[in-house]
Amino acid sequence: MSVAPPRPALLLLAYLAFVSLGLPDGLLGVGWPSISAEFGVPTAAVGLVLTAGTIGYLTSSVLAGFTLARLGVGRLLAGSTLLASLALTGYATAPALTVLICCALVLGLGSGAVDSGLNAYAAGAFGARHMNWMHAFFGLGVAIGPLVMTAMLSTGAGWRWGYAVTAAAQLVLATAFALTVSAWRDRTGGPTSPKRAAPADHTTGAPLDDTTGGPVGHPARGPVDDAAVARHGRPVDDASARAGAPEPAAVRIAETLRLPAVWFGALAFAIYVAIEVSAGLYAFLLLTEGRGLPATVAGLSVSGYWGSLFVGRVVQGLVAERLGTARVLRGSLLGMAAGAVLIALPAPGWVSVAGLVVLGFAAAPVFPLLTLSTAERVGRQHADRVIGVQIGAAGIGAALIPAGLGVLLGDTSVRLLGPVLTVLAVALLVAHAAAARRTAAPAD
Repeated sequence: MSVAPPRPALLLLAYLAFVSLGLPDGLLGVGWPSISAEFGVPTAAVGLVLTAGTIGYLTSSVLAGFTLARLGVGRLLAGSTLLASLALTGYATAPALTVLICCALVLGLGSGAVDSGLNAYAAGAFGARHMNWMHAFFGLGVAIGPLVMTAMLSTGAGWRWGYAVTAAAQLVLATAFALTVSAWRDRTGGPTSPKRAAPADHTTGAPLDDTTGGPVGHPARGPVDDAAVARHGRPVDDASARAGAPEPAAVRIAETLRLPAVWFGALAFAIYVAIEVSAGLYAFLLLTEGRGLPATVAGLSVSGYWGSLFVGRVVQGLVAERLGTARVLRGSLLGMAAGAVLIALPAPGWVSVAGLVVLGFAAAPVFPLLTLSTAERVGRQHADRVIGVQIGAAGIGAALIPAGLGVLLGDTSVRLLGPVLTVLAVALLVAHAAAARRTAAPAD
C-alpha cells in the first residue's frame, strides 16, 4: 500500500495541533505548586483538576467520532481549538480553584475533540510515517510546556502568564484551522492500492477492465470495490470506495457498536496507554526504592524512557512505510513484552533501565499504527466513529489502570511494577489479535 503525499500546509497544522495538545500537560506539573499556594489548597487538589479534564476529554473524544461527518474535520478542529484557547484563558484569569476546575473540563472537551478529529483524518490521509511523526510532536509539546512555565516563573511573571502565552498560541492555531476549513474536506492523501493484474469475472472467467469493472471491450458497469468483493463474493459498483470518498449510505450507530472489533480495539488502546503512563509514572520509584539507583541516575533514566518514545516514533514512522504497518505493529507489541520482562527481572538496576528504553522504543509506534489500521479492523465506513471510541478508551486506561496500580504498589512492593507491566503487555497482544479477527460489517 502506498500513500499520496499529504498537503504540506495541513501536515504542518496537524503537527502544531499535537504540540498544542501536549503543552497543557507540561504546564500543570511545573505550575501547580504556585497555583496551590496562591489558592490556599493542598497539593492533592490537583486530582480534582485532572479528573475534570479527563471527564471532558472522554466525552468529546467519543462524541467527535460520531459527529465528524456532520461538522466536517475543519470546523471540528477550528471550534475545538478555539474552545481550548478560551479554557486556557480561563486558567490565566481564574480567581479560585472552582473556576480552574471548570476550565479544566472545558479544556478537556476541546482537547479530546482535536485528538479524535485529527486522528480520524490522519488515519485516512497521512500514512504510517506522518502518523507516527504527528504523535511524536505530542511528546514535543509535553516537553515544551515545562520550559514555558519555568521561563514565566523564573522571570517573575507568574504561572498565569504561562497559560496566557499558551492560550494565545491556541488562538492563532484556531484561526489557521478556520481559514483552511475547505481544505480539510478532501482526504486525497489517503492510501492507494498498488497496481495489480486485471481481475477476472466471477461467472465467466473473462478478464475485467480494471477501470470500468466490466469485461474488457464491453460497456462499463462501474468500478469494482475489492473490499466489497471480499465481503459479498461478487463485484459491487462503488466508485466512491476506490476514490476514497465517504460511503454514500449512512451506517447506523448501533451497527458500528455491534462489531466485536470495536470493543477489542478499544480494550487494546486502554491497555496500551496504561502501560505507557504507568511505566513513566512509577519507573523512578522502582529504580530508586526497588533497584537502589541514585535519584539522579533514576531521573535521567525516566527521561530516557520518554526520549525513546519520541525517537521511536520518528524512526519507526519511516520503517513502517517500508515494512508495512502490520509487521511493525506485531514487532512492537512483542518488543513491549520483552521490555516489560527486563523490567520485571530481579537483576541489577541497569537491566531495568535497559528494559525501560526497550519498552519505550517498542511502544512508540503502537498508538499511531493502531489508529492508522482501524479501518482494516472495522471497515472504512465505521472508522471515524471507532477512532473516537478508541481515543476515549485510551483516556480511561490512562486514568484508571495507573491509579489502581499505584494503590497496589503502595500496599505491596514497587518491585511488582515489572510483573504487572508484563501481564498488561501480554493482554495487549491478546486484545490486538482479537480485534484483528474482524467479521464483515452488517451494513457494508
